[in-house]
Amino acid sequence: MTRPRLCLRTKKFLADLEKSCSTKEAEWDARCKIRTEELLALADTIKMLNDDDALELFKKTLPGASLLQVQITNKEVRGMAISALRAPGHVDYRLDLISLALRGKKVSMTKVIKMVDDMVVLLKKEQGDDDDKKEMCEMQLDKAEDDLKILETTVSDLEKEIEDAKESVATLTDEIAALKAGIEELDKMVAEATVNRKEENEDFQSLMASDSAAKELIGMAKNRMNKFYNPAMYKGFLAIPTDGPAGTGVTVLISEHRGAPPPPPETFGAYSKKSEESNGVIAMMDAMTADLDKEMQEAEFEEKDAQSEYEEMMTDSADKRVQDSKSITEKEGTKADDEANLQKFGKERLAKMNEAMATVDVIQNLHKDCDWLLKNFDVRKEARVGEVDALKKAKAVLSGADFS
Repeated sequence: MTRPRLCLRTKKFLADLEKSCSTKEAEWDARCKIRTEELLALADTIKMLNDDDALELFKKTLPGASLLQVQITNKEVRGMAISALRAPGHVDYRLDLISLALRGKKVSMTKVIKMVDDMVVLLKKEQGDDDDKKEMCEMQLDKAEDDLKILETTVSDLEKEIEDAKESVATLTDEIAALKAGIEELDKMVAEATVNRKEENEDFQSLMASDSAAKELIGMAKNRMNKFYNPAMYKGFLAIPTDGPAGTGVTVLISEHRGAPPPPPETFGAYSKKSEESNGVIAMMDAMTADLDKEMQEAEFEEKDAQSEYEEMMTDSADKRVQDSKSITEKEGTKADDEANLQKFGKERLAKMNEAMATVDVIQNLHKDCDWLLKNFDVRKEARVGEVDALKKAKAVLSGADFS
């Protein structure tokens, strides 16, 4: 019983399927026919509208018109372009001018696109100018600051040279003054030594004259005693008054080369001479003469030694004076050089200080001209990149728009 029912259902399904397929086939044929007719109509229409005469006519009557299907309106395209021009953080009024031009009722897209292109070129030029100025500012600031450091170092070195030169001049002045004072003192000592030497020599000459006179006087006294007590040892003299050694007032007895005088006449009886006592007196005279000889020898030795010391002192003093005079000349030359250098260093220091002040002015002017750019360079560059990107997007929107 089940099998016959299944067969009936299958046959019915097949019959319905055949009927449905026939209907769908008829509908498909109709769709294909209509589509073919539509395509033919479109082709004929396009052929007609794309004819040279038709295009020439459209250029005169409908400039900028297009028969392509427009998805969005002109207003929407301009709105999209205006939105694209609103770059994040943009502050450039010239983008606002382009946006204002797009909002006008009579819009020339060619002019707007040219404005966009010009604006892109201008922004790139401005960025190039900023790049060049930033490089110039950094280079000139670095150079000026380096120059200032060099000038400051030079001024510091010159100030040290000036201080050294001043100290050298002061030291040389003191040394020259000390040498001159030493020469004056040396000359004074030489003069005093010369006076002392002269006085000592005069004392020596006086002593020698006095001792010589004393010896002669003692000799005459001794001879006189010998005349009485020791006639055999007596030497005859002729007393002639004369000026003795300078300042002595001694009468010199000159020997008379004659024979012994005759014996005196007899008077009284024989007289007993005090020979022993006379010998003691004569011995004392001999001792006095020996003392005088010794004193004269010592005086001669001292005089010779003093004269030698004086001559040596004079030689050393002369050498010292020559050396000190030479040293003074050399130090005065060095002092003159230091004083000349002092003036030279002073002028150089003043010139370098003026140059440093001028460099400071240059740096200040560079900071006035460059600080704002250097501080805002990255922000300005980023803003320009955003503006150029917005302009390119706006141009892309406008270039693909249909304003028929």
